[in-house]
Amino acid sequence: MHIECVKDKLSRALIKAERITGKNVTLPVLSCVLLTVVDSILTIKATNLDLGVEMSLPVKMITAGSVAVSGSVLNNFISNLQNDKNVTLEVIDGNLKVSTKHSYAIIKASPVDDFPIISKIEDEKPITFSTHDIITGLKSVLYSASPSTMRPVLSSVLVYPDTDHVVFVATDSFRLAEKKVTIKKNKDFSQILIPFKNIPDIIRTIEDIKGDISVYLNQNQIAFSYEDIYLTSRVIDGIFPDYKQIIPKENKTEVVVLKQDLISSLKISNIFLDKFSQVTFNISGVQKQFTITTKNLDVGENIQTIDAVIKGDDIQMSFNYKYIIDCFQSIESDSVSLTFADVNRPMIVRGVGDKSFLYLAMPMNK
Repeated sequence: MHIECVKDKLSRALIKAERITGKNVTLPVLSCVLLTVVDSILTIKATNLDLGVEMSLPVKMITAGSVAVSGSVLNNFISNLQNDKNVTLEVIDGNLKVSTKHSYAIIKASPVDDFPIISKIEDEKPITFSTHDIITGLKSVLYSASPSTMRPVLSSVLVYPDTDHVVFVATDSFRLAEKKVTIKKNKDFSQILIPFKNIPDIIRTIEDIKGDISVYLNQNQIAFSYEDIYLTSRVIDGIFPDYKQIIPKENKTEVVVLKQDLISSLKISNIFLDKFSQVTFNISGVQKQFTITTKNLDVGENIQTIDAVIKGDDIQMSFNYKYIIDCFQSIESDSVSLTFADVNRPMIVRGVGDKSFLYLAMPMNK
């Protein structure tokens, strides 16, 4: 293999690929990127067996060929070249020589045949998403998934079609987030479960794509395709809980408050949290008063009174601070609605005027 290419284009591709390389002691080749040149197209592949990415870019080809080298070494070297526009890659004595006008390096190669095959989904009709919408859907619920892999279904994000929308859902059994986004073409697919740990890398790989992206699905994987990028992730085999059963159909109390007022009050309350991170909401429908109380025997106690519009019965409920504060990143509205069905039922949080997002938080046991 012997090629010449534009450094900046190569660097952008290597940054994405290097993130997906694996750290596997028994399979050291997973830390490599595979470079293959055919017909003046350089293809860069990386995988950690959960995720795989394939990117291509045009190059000036002198000779075709393949080489597998450390993703971090190659990426760090290329990204730190400051004064060169072009870079030459050449396989010499089985290793990769990387050279520019001002610098060169020899990077030790691994056997190409050891590099795993990145399977592609063939003959499936793609689903067309706005890239912005699919990233919004994933980001809006990701924090509610369980980081533990003890129950794989809960350490994933559920994606399923619903009329003119695609719904993204995640829960760790203590809280739940649901986000609906519109879909452009082909909403005929079954529900899928994307592993929680794969989603940050999925977002980082596709976040600079403008416009629409094609999504392919089968029983074992989901793939995202756009021009010169093909990204694939395994999916989880399981049945997501029937979460709609726990969403209250009616409420006895509703509080409407400015989002920033609530966030500011919660941040002050955070100073006085106990070891259980407990915040107590006190809502008086008669006095039209909403207060948040926190108490720590070693620090002190705090009561925050928030201006709010209140309808319904008096209620007092305690929640985990983190499970409340997380959801506001997914709410664009200036005001939020908190609804309560009963002291033993979950609280529902929505942005006022926004039906696309719902957040559910279970109360703490006293």
